[in-house]
Amino acid sequence: MSVSVKDVAATAGVSVGTVSNVLNQPERVAPATVDKVQRVIRELGFVRNDAARQLRAGRSRSIGLVVPDVGNPFFAEVARGAEERASAAGLTVLLGNSDENPQRQDAHIELFREQRVNGLLVTPVSDDLESLRALKDAGVPVIFVDREDPDHEFASVAVDDVEGGRLAVAHLLESGRRRIAFLAGPTSIHQVADRLQGARDAVAAVEGATLEVVERGGLTVLNGRSAGEEIVARAPHDRPDAVFAANDLLAVGVLQAFALGGGIRVPEDIALVGYDDIDFAAATVVPLTSVSQPARMLGWTAVDLLLKETSGDSEGHERAIRFQPELVVRDSSG
Repeated sequence: MSVSVKDVAATAGVSVGTVSNVLNQPERVAPATVDKVQRVIRELGFVRNDAARQLRAGRSRSIGLVVPDVGNPFFAEVARGAEERASAAGLTVLLGNSDENPQRQDAHIELFREQRVNGLLVTPVSDDLESLRALKDAGVPVIFVDREDPDHEFASVAVDDVEGGRLAVAHLLESGRRRIAFLAGPTSIHQVADRLQGARDAVAAVEGATLEVVERGGLTVLNGRSAGEEIVARAPHDRPDAVFAANDLLAVGVLQAFALGGGIRVPEDIALVGYDDIDFAAATVVPLTSVSQPARMLGWTAVDLLLKETSGDSEGHERAIRFQPELVVRDSSG
């Protein structure tokens, strides 16, 4: 049976209010009384219920973070950055995985609302923002992570993915490749659509260059392997001479398919570029050229924006922060 504040007060011979002051404002209580109450707390094994106390106060020391795929190392790094910054501010991060499913995203949002989180960091998976607007209208700040809000309704931290796509394909074109395949997940995902736009911009600037879009249902290694097997099955003259994958997981799947299924050499036969520059991009069988974005800094900066919003100090500060990507060249692109 759990020990209550009333049990501590009765054993110590003081009021419940005195115990509360010892726990929350000990400077208001005589030192001898503080010592007595703390001794009783230790003897009875009392543990304060911070969650209940915070809910009674209408606030908590937690923030919510909802990402599309916690299995993707990129989003793991985003969460790590958010947790580091939140911890420095005395906050904890509650993590939710939407699995790129709007219903799961909304379920996490409702749960975090019930938990009275101080704010929400989210990578929205659709253009339906009603649940986020409802949360914001209820006084809970919402920050977009890895996606911009074109209407500037929500503060955001993102990377210029159009520029990232352009960097990747311009690099392939500069190395002499002309038949480019863009391996996409669903192009309904804003980040994927932006990377595709950048790829198209780069191809349009080079005469004779072409861009083929190979769309898949997800951004996973298995989806990449499936696309790679499809390329392997083509006649050599029908294959692209370069592949730009919308993320590194897709690119790793392509590498697997090429190595296991058809003896396609990377980069001699087909050059390959990924996106995100996750930790093991440099450790693949053929080290992977990738577009790097500062994942941990995205999480860190998102929490900083949230702290400004919750403190009422957002006026005069940038509410849409955009980082620039960088191309990291390795062996897979020659």
